[in-house]
Amino acid sequence: MLGPSAHTDTFTRDNLPPATTWPEFLLDGFDYPDHINVGVELTDRMVDQGFGDNTALIGNGRQRTYKELSDWTNRIAHALAEDYGVAPGNRVLIRSANNPAMVACWLAATKIGAVVVNTMPMLRAGELGKIVDKAEIAFALCDTRLMDEMVACAKDSRFLQKVIGFDGTANHDAELDRVALTKSVKFTAVKTGRDDVALLGFTSGTTGDPKATMHFHRDLLIIADAYAKEVLAVTPDDVFVGSPPLAFTFGLGGLAVFPLRFGATATLLEKASPPNMIEIIETYKATICFTAPTAYRAMLAAMEDGADLSSLRAAVSAGETLPAPVYKAWMEKTGKPMLDGIGSTEMLHIFISNRFGDSHPACTGRPVTGFQARIVDENIDDVAVGAVGRLAVRGPTGCRYLADDRQGDYVRDGWNVTGDSFYCDEDGYFHFAARSDDMIISAGYNIAGPEVEAALLAHPDVAECAVVSANDADRGQIVQAHVVLNAGANPSPEMAKLLQDYVKATIAPYKYPRSIIFADALPKTATGKIQRFRLKQEPAA
Repeated sequence: MLGPSAHTDTFTRDNLPPATTWPEFLLDGFDYPDHINVGVELTDRMVDQGFGDNTALIGNGRQRTYKELSDWTNRIAHALAEDYGVAPGNRVLIRSANNPAMVACWLAATKIGAVVVNTMPMLRAGELGKIVDKAEIAFALCDTRLMDEMVACAKDSRFLQKVIGFDGTANHDAELDRVALTKSVKFTAVKTGRDDVALLGFTSGTTGDPKATMHFHRDLLIIADAYAKEVLAVTPDDVFVGSPPLAFTFGLGGLAVFPLRFGATATLLEKASPPNMIEIIETYKATICFTAPTAYRAMLAAMEDGADLSSLRAAVSAGETLPAPVYKAWMEKTGKPMLDGIGSTEMLHIFISNRFGDSHPACTGRPVTGFQARIVDENIDDVAVGAVGRLAVRGPTGCRYLADDRQGDYVRDGWNVTGDSFYCDEDGYFHFAARSDDMIISAGYNIAGPEVEAALLAHPDVAECAVVSANDADRGQIVQAHVVLNAGANPSPEMAKLLQDYVKATIAPYKYPRSIIFADALPKTATGKIQRFRLKQEPAA
């Protein structure tokens, strides 16, 4: 049963899925008061606890303490509520790259009880329009350097009433900043309920009608009090760095919620290239890094022999499968722990993870405390130990789609059934096989693309690769590999044959790529995920 609400605009609560379609929530050990505001918990409460002089955010050439962040967000909260009329429950879209100003806007909007929708700067007006229409968004806060597409979206929208510019640099020279600077640093936050929606996370990679996942104030604290506390053991001495956009829940958790929950420091990069990441780790003595496997591989390639990563105590990998060769290469070159994990936008963050001292290549680990996981078939019955099936999970967070009939596709019999194929070994460790739609069925054999990728990546001439299915008249589907070679290696039929033979000698021969396409680069998302769906359009070769 839902607790009290402070929302005067009841849109999100009105559009929660029917309670009968919710997953079962396991909330033992995650007890919060009826009224809680995550914006307050991550700023004002930290000051009250004595962290006021600790550095909270680093970005765009400036460091800000928890006291400065608290004051800054309170000023913006006053401006949004008093000058722009944003009411509790109103949806507020934020458009920005990763910078302290975006975090401040998110926290300020949360303090006034708004429901925030964080978006990536690369989205165009049409894509923004789908989000605005789905969530019926009336207000948008936009970095003034990114206004064109936002303004174009507003012109064609029947919902978006106001686009308010803020300064994403450190100069505070934009409309919202100027209004906020006239306000008091004291602000009484809206007394939101722990079950009030605080965040709408739109799933990445969605085609057609976008899906919005609904997360309560308590959910944002749960991911910190579960994964970040248990697995990462975050302390005020930690310094976080990473590449995922704050618009994605992986980035929002790893680069905002986790550090701010424990008095640590978040280092934000608008352009998180591998060389920039290495420089930030060296400069600010970063201790925890969040990024995707492809970015770690690029960091290894960009890393000079003299790179000083001595401060790093954890490299967290998520977003896509971590190939064993990348794990092994990282460990050999840096000696620093790499923790693979899996999460989803629907679950908000990582729910299965490796641990310090219990981390293995090609293994995702065990459920985070509070979560349960199973491997099931299409009838949601358990499969045999070691057999590949669908990953089902439940815990203190779970899927609630905003007004979407697809709720019943993701939640079945009280379990969140992800789009991932896994197997569980006899010791209770979970191993990724493939995205469920990336399993390749060739001449009756089930072949997991990531396993073939791992075999190819172990070859010294391969820099990157992605494996997809290609239609074939005789076999139904065949394994097709898109390969980027290292400098000095030349694409040729002879090279293709060499790689095919290498895969045959590494894994079962029937899994080898019958088609190899050489490329200069692979298409990727902003988070570094390879866009395999684009590769499936290529003809066999």
